[in-house]
Amino acid sequence: MDGTEGSVGQPGPTERSHRSSVSSMGARAADVLVYLADDTVVPLAVENLPSLRAHELHYAVREVLQLPDIALDVFALWLVSPLLEVQLKPKNQPYKLGRQWPELLLRFTSAPDDDVAMDEPFLQFRRNVFFPKGRELQIPDEEVLRLLYEEAKGNVLAARYLCDVEDCEALGALVCRVQLVPYQPDWPAACDLREKLDSFLPAHLCKRGQGLFAALRGRGARAGPGEQGLLNAYREVQEVSSDGGCEAALGTHYRAYLLKCHKLPFYGCAFFHGEVDKPAQGFLHRGGRKSVSVAISLEGVHVVDSREKHVLLGLRFQELSWDHTSPEEEEPILWLEFDRDSGVTPVNKLLKIYSKQAELMSSLIDQAAEPAGPQDSATGSPSDLSSSPAPVQRPKLRRQGSVVSSRIQHLSTIDYVEDGKGISTTSFFSRQLSLGQGSYTVVQPSDSLEQG
Repeated sequence: MDGTEGSVGQPGPTERSHRSSVSSMGARAADVLVYLADDTVVPLAVENLPSLRAHELHYAVREVLQLPDIALDVFALWLVSPLLEVQLKPKNQPYKLGRQWPELLLRFTSAPDDDVAMDEPFLQFRRNVFFPKGRELQIPDEEVLRLLYEEAKGNVLAARYLCDVEDCEALGALVCRVQLVPYQPDWPAACDLREKLDSFLPAHLCKRGQGLFAALRGRGARAGPGEQGLLNAYREVQEVSSDGGCEAALGTHYRAYLLKCHKLPFYGCAFFHGEVDKPAQGFLHRGGRKSVSVAISLEGVHVVDSREKHVLLGLRFQELSWDHTSPEEEEPILWLEFDRDSGVTPVNKLLKIYSKQAELMSSLIDQAAEPAGPQDSATGSPSDLSSSPAPVQRPKLRRQGSVVSSRIQHLSTIDYVEDGKGISTTSFFSRQLSLGQGSYTVVQPSDSLEQG
């Protein structure tokens, strides 16, 4: 984003409101608390906090953690609360933004006044949304990989990174290996997994097999469905290290976990909150709106049903055009335009996402889709990605009923060409990614439409 407030997004479901890093501090020497993804606290003694910039705190965290130089690009400082997330630009002043937090909440959220008054942000050291995921697996430093792993694990457990059951079990098995020991056939693993199941699987999978009968069966009982799948996946975790040893180093498992997460469309995304129109249903053609999360990465945009926890629409930047409107006294809208076949007639479809963060989402898409590359974390200027390896291309998931498969039928969209009548002959928007290889095309009118 180009504004002074940095990159704003939707908070994750597990953030804690009692944390505090900035708002209670004055101009004298103070301890600034910076939280890591695993809830570890890094205290920093700083002078003249009100004028301190984000890049100075970022460098101080790196020094305390003894991270390599690449950490300056991989990670960023964020201001986070239960209501809002802000990725800070290097020039931002965290203390100043902490003081302006109520204004940011009023501008970018629809939170009630009482919640705004009680909300307080904290500083978090976490992944930079502009860092290409293809460069992660080339990082040799185990601590950098561990921090990325901890953040990804938290997003999976919180169901922010949606996964099909088999993916959750495979990821959970790697967490088992990191937190426990290599799988051993004679080890009563099911009992240990059951006691810590919520450390390995998202909450909705931990509910499997619970209840009265689960409570009565005791420690020696057979594992439930979720436990058994996790146990089977745990058994399959490979223990051959990269140097040919018998047991792999933790860094090998961190890298394996990240590689699996890279295949999910949400990895590395910034998340925003919005609403979309429901398709008209029933005799009275009632529609209404549904709450959605909009996940934006360096590769594209995904619209997720917040309640049902599945993807409604997934588009690469080459497949869409976009813009936003913020008329006075009306709700801001992010517009996404894409093409689809409607029977025998190709159509351009238009999706409206209602959100106070529409301008921020449009701005992030502008930056993320820019061929010149993401922002450099040290200068805020575009960095040259020509020398960087291309991001890993994930194969399209074709599992029937996968949570990451688009469900466009659950969206209400505007069609440009319909029933043989031309509604529009060109794209509404000029914002398109011009790489010469995109699949997005503007529907052209036929001769009959032009004559009519």
